[in-house]
Amino acid sequence: MDRRSLIKQAGIAGVLAAGVAPAVHAQAAVRWRMASSFPKSLDTIFGSAEMFSRTVKALSGGKFEVSVHAAGELMPAFGVVDAIQNGTIEMAQTAPYYFTGKDAIFAFACAVPFGLTARQMDAWMDHGNGRKLMDAFFANYNIKSYSAGNTGTQMGGWYRKEIKSAADLKGLKMRLGGGLFGEAMAKLGVVAQNMPAGDVYQALEKGTLDATEFVGPYDDQKLGFNKVAPYYYYPGWWEGGAELEFFVNTKAYAALSPENMAIVDAATKIAARDMTSKYDAFNPLALKKLVADKTQLKPFPKDVMDAGFKASMEVFAEHEAKSPEFKKIHQDMRAFQRDQLLWERFSEFRFNSYMTSVKL
Repeated sequence: MDRRSLIKQAGIAGVLAAGVAPAVHAQAAVRWRMASSFPKSLDTIFGSAEMFSRTVKALSGGKFEVSVHAAGELMPAFGVVDAIQNGTIEMAQTAPYYFTGKDAIFAFACAVPFGLTARQMDAWMDHGNGRKLMDAFFANYNIKSYSAGNTGTQMGGWYRKEIKSAADLKGLKMRLGGGLFGEAMAKLGVVAQNMPAGDVYQALEKGTLDATEFVGPYDDQKLGFNKVAPYYYYPGWWEGGAELEFFVNTKAYAALSPENMAIVDAATKIAARDMTSKYDAFNPLALKKLVADKTQLKPFPKDVMDAGFKASMEVFAEHEAKSPEFKKIHQDMRAFQRDQLLWERFSEFRFNSYMTSVKL
């Protein structure tokens, strides 16, 4: 007789007498800690971690709780992978391309230059080979991965001077995020600067920094970059859709009951969708405000896009030559992307192109 049948037929008194209740109680009490690589001020990204925590608690009736800790509270922002790997924490929320110093393959779980958009990333991960390939790689780090949400296509950053051609990038001191983007920009002559987002404003103001890339209008507006770097370029070709990830320690996940595993699976999907939809809702309003405040919004010249594409393809070729696993994942992603671009020619691209040409 299984546990549910025993409980149903014997009643509470019988269950207590049979010694089953302590086992049920032990299964129900789960307490995890999640370390984020982001500050609480990024209410879109950090908010995804909070949404996950609230959902887990609600679905479990308060019997499964995940405490969420901003960058620096439990460990530095870039210490979360090591902490997951050694079991110090059960869960993390981060941008995987921060860890390309460990292995360039990490970038495929977040964003690579001229890579997938948010919807394409969801499709590759959930219904292509993406999640299967990435979790096979992440097994080396005791990680099971989930989407934590996507920023969508990011902006190309803030610049103190106008970028009229690819030649204007040479010698440019620019704060860059993680991933393969830095390698591509180095080929274009950009001098990468690594510094926390909170230090960027002062560096731009003093001229020790010429440019910075961050996320998009909603997040960028909070940091006030438009006051010290008036040129705002688009698109961020290095982040066609930057996915944030939840990393779960594989042993901690395996120790969960099937019910709690299902709760984790469901809560990640709710949190991911919430983050992406927030960016879609908030970015247009923030962009209008930035333009009203005299931000000079400009597209990258075609020769900058072409130079970036060429440099990026060189970077991919170099990594493919060194790593068969990198090549396997990259080629799978590109094959999936080609089909996505083919479909979008006849669907959203054509529809949106028309809709932007008419007056609503």
